[in-house]
Amino acid sequence: MVGGAVRDALLGLPVNDHDWVVVGATPERMAEAGYLPVGKDFPVFLHPKTKEEYALARTERKSAPGYRGFTVHAEPGVTLEEDLARRDLTINAIAQDGKGRLIDPYNGQQDLKQRVLRHVTDAFREDPVRILRVARFAARFADFSIAPETKKLMREMVAAGEVDALVAERVWQELARGLMEATPSRMFEVLRECGALEKLLPEVARLWGVPQRADYHPEVDTGVHLMMVLDMSARLAAPLAARFACLTHDLGKGTTPADVLPRHIGHEERSARLLKDVCKRLRVPTDCRELAGVVAREHGNIHRSGEFNAAAVVRLLERCDAFRKPQRFGEVVLACECDARGRLGMQEKDYPQGRRLAGALAAAQAVATDLIAAQEQLAGAAGPKIGEIIQQARIAAVAAALDQQG
Repeated sequence: MVGGAVRDALLGLPVNDHDWVVVGATPERMAEAGYLPVGKDFPVFLHPKTKEEYALARTERKSAPGYRGFTVHAEPGVTLEEDLARRDLTINAIAQDGKGRLIDPYNGQQDLKQRVLRHVTDAFREDPVRILRVARFAARFADFSIAPETKKLMREMVAAGEVDALVAERVWQELARGLMEATPSRMFEVLRECGALEKLLPEVARLWGVPQRADYHPEVDTGVHLMMVLDMSARLAAPLAARFACLTHDLGKGTTPADVLPRHIGHEERSARLLKDVCKRLRVPTDCRELAGVVAREHGNIHRSGEFNAAAVVRLLERCDAFRKPQRFGEVVLACECDARGRLGMQEKDYPQGRRLAGALAAAQAVATDLIAAQEQLAGAAGPKIGEIIQQARIAAVAAALDQQG
């Protein structure tokens, strides 16, 4: 048994998946024993009963730029120690045999005790995905530091252009996993420190040092605010799409003209435009892209919605497509709550806008739109006129609900 299962067991964390390395075998012998081949780039098999992954011990040699540029060598003569040497971090390079004995040639147990993320060998530099993985593990294990020599190596890799060879799908995969960790801010802080963030997400990297009005943002710095919002999204257990929206909601503040600062007039629309470029470049899934677009455009209005009358609230709900996608609207409002509470001294502040909008949406949804449409059609009304009548009915319902809320 190798990798995360061994690491998490030693840390006293739950172990859900097990990965296994098989030494001294061939693909033919694995197939004869009933294991199902699934690996495309190297020999990986599924156990016929447990469906856990069993990989043949292998070594890798760099043959081209990027994370795919490897020649894999998987032969019966490859030792366990050689297989462990190609892994990213010492804490992931510990193995355990069938009798429970630990094989730890790279002192991973010591780094676990000392709470250190350290690369195994200089072969780390051959795979730029490892920069993202270190950043992700920093977000998962918030009390771990990164070894100075590993930080230095990551900076050298970025300077050598290795990050430029990463494909969009792999970058998104690691970013998405990092966003879902316990302290997502650390992923972006680590990427920023080694220079990778500027390469991968320059729209996010340039937010540090951009001032905001202190009466709204006591933390002032937009980058600092962004990290606080991300960690609030983890605290409130937001789903991935909402966390991605938190990451991208203020991109426009990085393009505010210097003579306007610390105000950011119109940053919402600029954020939405920049978001489109980010999503296209990283091939962000549709659900994340669409929810983030709504948050980028409307977060200011949602914050101010406590001052809106019923007609303005209904128009906001329409712009957010809340009637067709009420669950998504709930996640939009959650992302806005993370934004509101991701500020210095405001982490425990209530967000009544969420309750007010939820009540308004419920009241508007209770309007019998099908019945109204049928009645108006019988009376000879056309489509646009029916739409206006339905909107007025929703406004009346929302007005009554808001009066009840007080």
